[in-house]
Order: sequence, then structure tokens, then C-alpha cells
Amino acid sequence: MTTSAHLPPPAAPSAAAPAPSSRGPFALLNDEPVAGPGDDLLGAGRAARQLAGLLVASRGSTPFTLAVDAGWGMGKSSLMRLVDAELAQAPDVHTVWYNAWTSQGADALEGLIKSVLMRFDRRVLRRALQRLSEQRALLRAVRAVTTLAAGPLGVSGLVDELWRTLSVDSQARNEMRGAIGELVQEWSEADGFRPRRLLVVFIDDLDRCPEETVLAVCEAVKIYLDVPGLAFVIGCDRSALGPGGLLRDASPAASAFMEKIFQTSYRIPVADQQGVREYIRRCARTVGIDQLLDERLTTLLAERSARNPRRIKRLVNGFVLEATLNPMWDEFAPEAVVRTLLLQYFYPDFYRMVAGAAGSGTGDVIAEFRTYQRVRTLLRTPGPIPGAELPAVTRFLREHDLPEGDVELPIEALSRLERQLPSGFPEMVGDQEFTSLIDGLVALPRSGELLRRLREGAALPAAVRPEPVAYSGPPPARVSSPAQGAARTAASRADLLRGVRILWVDDHPRNNDSLAGAFRAAGAVVRIAEDSRAADDALAVETPTLIISDIERDGNPREGLEHVARLRRDGRYTGPVVFYAGRVTPEREAVARELAAQLTSSGSEIERLIVRAAEAG
Repeated sequence: MTTSAHLPPPAAPSAAAPAPSSRGPFALLNDEPVAGPGDDLLGAGRAARQLAGLLVASRGSTPFTLAVDAGWGMGKSSLMRLVDAELAQAPDVHTVWYNAWTSQGADALEGLIKSVLMRFDRRVLRRALQRLSEQRALLRAVRAVTTLAAGPLGVSGLVDELWRTLSVDSQARNEMRGAIGELVQEWSEADGFRPRRLLVVFIDDLDRCPEETVLAVCEAVKIYLDVPGLAFVIGCDRSALGPGGLLRDASPAASAFMEKIFQTSYRIPVADQQGVREYIRRCARTVGIDQLLDERLTTLLAERSARNPRRIKRLVNGFVLEATLNPMWDEFAPEAVVRTLLLQYFYPDFYRMVAGAAGSGTGDVIAEFRTYQRVRTLLRTPGPIPGAELPAVTRFLREHDLPEGDVELPIEALSRLERQLPSGFPEMVGDQEFTSLIDGLVALPRSGELLRRLREGAALPAAVRPEPVAYSGPPPARVSSPAQGAARTAASRADLLRGVRILWVDDHPRNNDSLAGAFRAAGAVVRIAEDSRAADDALAVETPTLIISDIERDGNPREGLEHVARLRRDGRYTGPVVFYAGRVTPEREAVARELAAQLTSSGSEIERLIVRAAEAG
């Protein structure tokens, strides 16, 4: 279905879009946490000062553990760095950092304990080693050797020797907490375990680790390092460490143990809108795109990114990389990159239609949307439609298979029209950031050429993703590195799809070459039928695990739906069906439900549905 904007376009936004700047030079943002107060753009400094003050004032209450709790990318590391900077000004307070993500499993326990021990001076470490040698009957025979060896050792060597002594057997492990307690007591230089010195241990990225590492770090904190003079600040997403997250397979005992780790938590609040907007402006100035973000685009980026600093940084970097590396943009203003990628990222279903998704039959969906905006206003306005605009309204209704006479009942006509339009249109027409984004895109120089290239499948990247997409299937295997995780995920998909039989019905099969090739590479058998008759012939030979079908083919805009209805009625195929179409409308969704089928415009959703069918089979 091809439509065009027969009505006058909606009024342009009241605020003029900024003039495009010259191309570049652009730069990239790093993903490092805030290092000091001068880099604090989101107002975390006040919370950091208060947390630091609480830690210093509570040194007499040690040991304790504080969780800095927030989701991915919300500033846990930055806040902890700011707390560390504040503690650097406090007398007799020392800090140590440990990144849990750098260790694996049981090594994490050793790594954390050694990191803490490394913070003590050589004199204290050497005396601790001598005490252990004297206390352990097993070591008396080698006491002279140990003491001699310890003489020239530096801090690192002493820490290694201490660890070997403390972990040599189960008896030594049982004595570890007491030995570390004595060491810390001496270091704090006070009697009665009322420390004058305080060591604050920052542990970051715990919520990125596999279960074995999480439990090892918590074991070190709660069992071996739970001594006066030590305080722990752990950056993590508490919900990710719960039974529904990383520890979903943990035993009841392990889950109960985790509940005892944190004495208190500070949940980082979402930054206020003004702070996030200033953060976006600062990021934009740094990379060189500040002239390309008007107020509407800044608001869109702030709200649709959930005010998440890391998401914002990654999306801004996506603008820069796309503008710099994709030769397509050499002919267009840099603002075209920004608006196109914002559309792609925040409105992916609409973008797939704009970019001519496989089998979409959408035509110029932006023109269709803008015409719908105007038609909707006219149909909702009391009184008759002005005569000058009536022909365009009736033409738009006719293009969407509605009788021209429906215009006499405008509210009913609008309801029926919206069942034929893409499902998101009614919501998007009230989204001011979206409509401003579209209006600004259309108003750009050579926008018609840009949209034509997008419809023809111009070379654009996959949508910029700020974080891994949640997987809704069974829990993945525990892994020790991102590379191993990717490899095992690919292997798991291959195991699930191996031997799966897919019948793909589409009169333009080349549109699906990349997806079909990926499924074949994963072990699936994919057979192509270019029309309903060829599909019937294939079904007569073999029953597939799943049918993927387009909707518009053979000159019939409903052929895919009608073909599956015939298969269901005749009992020739009762298995799962997925309609893969660029245009998802309420009417199509309703028919798909009646046929016990799925409807999607997303390739990743196709893969998920195939995996589900494979598991069910």
C-alpha cells in the first residue's frame, strides 16, 4: 500500500530547528566514571559528601557493608569515585578498589583478600606473618625458614606468603578471620578494636559477575574480612543479585547468606530533567554535535533514554561514528544523522517501516503518518469537513479500504481507519517529541532523497544498543567472560535450531536472505516457497516445524492470512505460524490471533519465536 501526503503538511514546529553545522570535526566520549567533583554533571557530589561523612563518622561501628544500588549505567561507579575523592580529604582514612569483574570464581576470594592486605604497611604484614608462624604447630619446624624468607620481602611478597599460610588447609581457613582481625587492629593503632584508622574497600561491578564470583566475593567480605577497621562499599544492582537475577539458581542457603551481606543500601535516584538536559548538552559540546540538538531532541533523548548517563553517551557516540564512517551521510547535513538514528533507536517499529522492511508494502510511511495527523484532526473536529479538504480525506479513507461515505460518520470512520493503520500511529500522533522529530527530518535539505534511500535499503547499521537485550528464554550457562558468553550463546542457539524445519512463504524471498542464512548457519533447514501453491506442494511432502509467511502477495493484500486460514480449515497444517510483515495493524493482529498465529515486523522476534517452536517441538 503506497500513500502520499495529499493534504497540506502539519504546521512546522514553533521553534526553528538549528542550522546544520559544518561536518565535523567530531570526537568520541569515553565510558569512564566521573573521576572528581569537577566532572560531576548530575549532582552526585552532594550525596558523595554525605556518604563520605557517614563512613568517617561510623568508623567505630565497623565492620559494615554499604551497597550503592542502581541499574546499569546509572552512575554507581561515578558516585563511588566521588566518595573516594571526598575520603581522601579525611584524616586517617584509606581506601582500596577492587573490580570484581576482573576475577573468576574462587580466584575472586583470593584476589579481594590480597587487595585488602596490600594496603597495609610492610611492618604490620611481617609481624602478622611471624605471629602465624608461632601460633601454628605445623609451621614451627619451618619457622626459621619462613622468617628468613620474609626478611627481604616487599609488601607483595609478604602478602603472597601470608595468603599461602592462611589458606594452606581447612584449619588455616578457620583461623583466617582472627588473623586478619589482629592485623587490622595493629594497623589501626588503637586498643579495644576501636579503630582510629579506617580502611574503606570499594568493590565495583559485582552485578556483572557470574554466580560463583558473586558468592566468592561475598564470602570474603562476610566471613574473612568482617573485622573492625574495615568498611565495604559495593556498587551493584541489588535486583540483579536477587533470586530472579544472577542468583536465580542459588540454593536457599546461598540466598539467605546474600541477605546478610549488606547492612544498608543507598539507591541512586534518577537525575532530574534539568540535570540530564545539561549533561546531554555537555556531551554534545564535547563531541561536536551541540548545534544539532534542539530543545525537542534534547528532551526526547533525556526521557527516552530513561535519563541513563551511559545510554546517552553510547547513543551520542553512535551519532559520531555513523556520521564519520558511513559514506551515505557525505551528501546530507549532520543533523540528518542525528534525527535518523534517534528515530531508529527510540521508534524501531516505525523506523523499520520507513526503511522498507521486508515485505512491508508501506510506501512512504512518513507521508502517510503526516496525512493521518491532519485527517485525524479533521475527523475529530465538530462540524462538517471543509469542502476544500474533503476530497483528500475521502481519498485517504479509500486508500485504506474504507468507503468514501464513511466520512459522514467521522468518529466511526476514524475508528475503522485506525484499525488499518500501523498499531503505533494513534499513540505517536500525541507524542510531541516524535512529531517534532519527524517534522524536523522532513524539513531538512534533500530530505526526500534521504527518505528514498532509506526505503530502498540504504546501508545503515543495526540500531545502536546501549546494553544487551534481555533474553526471555531459559537461563544462559554461567560464563567467565563476555567472549565466552557470546560463544556459548551461539552454541546454544545452534543446538536449539539444529534440525528445525522452516517453510518460508514470501514472493520476494531475497528480502529475507540474511535471516534465512543465519538460521541455516545455526542448523535449521529453511525451504522457500514464493507463492501459496508452492507452499502447498512443500507441505504435501513434509510437515515443517514452523511456517513463516508474508501477508501481501500474488496481488492480494491478504493472501498470507487467507492461505493460513485455508490450511487451518482443511487440517493440512496445525503447527506454529509467524506472519513477518513490515506493517503491523490492529486488524492484522486480530486476524493472526484468530488463526493462532504470531505477527511481527522484527527479525530478532522471528528468531525468538523459532527458538520457542523448537523447544515446544
